[in-house]
Amino acid sequence: MASKHTSSQGQFLTFTLGREIFALDIAKVREVLELTTVSEIPRTPEYLKGVINLRGHAVPVVDMRLKLGMSPIQQTVDTCIIILEVAFGDEPIVMGALVDSVREVFEMAESEIEPAPKMGAAIEASYIKGMGRQEDQFIIIVDVDSVFSEEELLAVKKMDEEKAQGKAA
Repeated sequence: MASKHTSSQGQFLTFTLGREIFALDIAKVREVLELTTVSEIPRTPEYLKGVINLRGHAVPVVDMRLKLGMSPIQQTVDTCIIILEVAFGDEPIVMGALVDSVREVFEMAESEIEPAPKMGAAIEASYIKGMGRQEDQFIIIVDVDSVFSEEELLAVKKMDEEKAQGKAA
């Protein structure tokens, strides 16, 4: 399929939640970790599993299944934590995303990404950047900066600052 325009290739990290395949812009991904101990924090939303120790820094971990309205499942050997940088003002917030499994990094031209389908007001789909395809399977491309509300990111930032102050005391 030739095009007059040079379409820019985007790299995406694919992961699964159930039978669905999702993708994140690789520029937002810092690293992928095997499942590790998550320290729970009381009085946080159910999808906020707690924090992990990442080289001496407390990093909040969000269960992506719960955040996206899916039912929880038993964790397996494939369960991973994707460490992400989420835009928040002029300072990114580092967060972990708990996913069922990580698949691969793949390239897709912007021209191959379809807009997110319109699903009506009852379904929250603002986090969907678009839809891609890999062979015969759809891939839901997640806009990680839109998954979390400003209030949620403020809470995470506050939690991170409190952890840092607790360590300094």
